[in-house]
Amino acid sequence: MPLPLLSRGEGQKEANLTFPLPFSCDGYNWAMLDYRRLRNEPEFVKESLAKRGYDPSMVDEWLAVDTRWRELTTQVEQLTAEQNRVSKEIPQRKKAGEDVEPLLAQMRALSDQIKQLEAQKRELEAQREQMLLMFPNIPHASTPIGTDASQNVEVRRGGQPHAFSFEPKPHWEIAENLGLIDFERAAKISGSGFMVYTGLGARLERALINFMLDLHVREHGYTEIFPPFLVRPEVMVGTGQLPKFEEEMYRCADDPLYLIPTAEVPVTNLYREEILNASELPLNLVAYSPCFRREAGAAGRLTRGLLRVHQFNKVELVKLTLPETSYEEHERLLRDAETVLQRLELPYRIMLLCTGDLGFAAAKCYDLEVWSPGVQQWLEVSSCSNFEDFQARRANIRFRREPTARPEFVHTLNASGVATPRLMAAILENYQQEDGSVVIPHALRPYMDGLEVIRP
Repeated sequence: MPLPLLSRGEGQKEANLTFPLPFSCDGYNWAMLDYRRLRNEPEFVKESLAKRGYDPSMVDEWLAVDTRWRELTTQVEQLTAEQNRVSKEIPQRKKAGEDVEPLLAQMRALSDQIKQLEAQKRELEAQREQMLLMFPNIPHASTPIGTDASQNVEVRRGGQPHAFSFEPKPHWEIAENLGLIDFERAAKISGSGFMVYTGLGARLERALINFMLDLHVREHGYTEIFPPFLVRPEVMVGTGQLPKFEEEMYRCADDPLYLIPTAEVPVTNLYREEILNASELPLNLVAYSPCFRREAGAAGRLTRGLLRVHQFNKVELVKLTLPETSYEEHERLLRDAETVLQRLELPYRIMLLCTGDLGFAAAKCYDLEVWSPGVQQWLEVSSCSNFEDFQARRANIRFRREPTARPEFVHTLNASGVATPRLMAAILENYQQEDGSVVIPHALRPYMDGLEVIRP
């Protein structure tokens, strides 16, 4: 029997709204696509959009606005040149004793016309940038073409499914019977979609976080970051969460701040508006953070327990790389995240996402999924993405190969290393025993003071 997949997209809704930029776009391209690519390769961009399930006509709509903006720019330049010519002519006419009132009237008319055209130009520029922010990334050539998760490509599997002589229980039953998680009291204080880890459950959660941080810092060479959990809107724009997915974000009512949906957001933006030295790359960063997401979805087995929640913990891996090494680093990033599942001895598979299931900002993405026998689902615990220069353009993160060289955009990558809710679910379900106890994976025992089994 084929094993079903619980994908990231179930129950989620993409926002389709106008996002008021909280900063000026003048003289700066905050969007992903280089506008020259839209102008020079419109058919290629249309084809790429179609592969992702987007309407290719958005290219024509953008080009129409851009063409009008360019026309106005030319008009303003011509009128400004005429204004400068007349301005120089006035003192010469005065010196010759001629009447300059007609020239002064012409100057006033030119000034009024330029102001009107400049206002129109600013409106078009804002519209052009707003439209650009809604363009997804261009899929990499190695990303398979497909319409949805059913057409993702399995790359490899690891680990062995745990053998059971009994009917395995879902993780929420195991957790409640062992007193590890209190869903009822969490709902009482925060509503549905939240959980309270208690006793050894809280300790196991902490053990998972510390195990993953130590693994990535000590063995994989990442630098640990402990970032803020609230960020400014332009930071969310930088990594691609805004404006497209605003409805999925939690926003402060009285301050222009958002709760982060992932540590990727603050960690990537640490270097926004900076020019790095090529010798500093790649930057390998790891961060723990809680994550806040307005996950949607109907109640049921696919959303019960830890499968889809509003707040969860995650260890995030972020790389800033040279463009020519980013896909080599992408494979290394995948192996680093995969090591977590290997050390925990969980059955897993790696899926290469097709164009129709690809995240908005990604050019190429792998999903790491663990098998959970209690819910009979493959659960995504990590997405390992190469964004190429998509995020770097939006956040203006660049580097120089030499001190006098022209700045270039870095490539950014990230992977969950990994998210804990579904990982916790997989551990409880794969390591459950017939008497209701749960064996603690060997890799976590040093973080549990040597405890081997959690018993009823």
